[in-house]
Amino acid sequence: MKCGKALKNHLNGEQKIMKIKKKFYSWADVEKMCVQLTVQLYNSNWTPDYIVGVTRGGNVPATILSNMTGIRCEAVKVALRDGETGQAGDSIDWMAQDALMGKKILVVDDINDTGATFQWISDDWKLTGRAGAYDNVRFATLTENLSSEFHMVDYYCDTVNKAEEDIWLVYPWEGDREYGQT
Repeated sequence: MKCGKALKNHLNGEQKIMKIKKKFYSWADVEKMCVQLTVQLYNSNWTPDYIVGVTRGGNVPATILSNMTGIRCEAVKVALRDGETGQAGDSIDWMAQDALMGKKILVVDDINDTGATFQWISDDWKLTGRAGAYDNVRFATLTENLSSEFHMVDYYCDTVNKAEEDIWLVYPWEGDREYGQT
């Protein structure tokens, strides 16, 4: 279902049309947020061995961060949307092994929405007991949902609280806009 389009809810046989509020980010916004993430990263005196972009939304900011910092970039697929539940093989085993061996890894997504994606990675990579035990894996996102169930995002730029206001975030690489639109 495409968000932003009128959503049809069937209530007692009647159709009710609702519009979800949308917040659009431009390419300039994304670049500015990636600069902010880079500054936060350097100010924390922590440099990852590599950056991991979560497909699909995290690939773009991860690549931009990689270009800004000169740190190599990898990708990991975690499919939790549209009824998918994530499965062994979504994560790349060598990344989990690197995490357990102490390699510094920055995991990047566009939004920490419900927290399910970052939690899935944390569980899959066996990052339990995060209180310093696995400080070698950190999480970054352009937008942090303050009502997310995952509370270990280390770096973020913008915040929303979807428990207070249902809002759909539209990044410039998403299909709910015309390509080329700023």
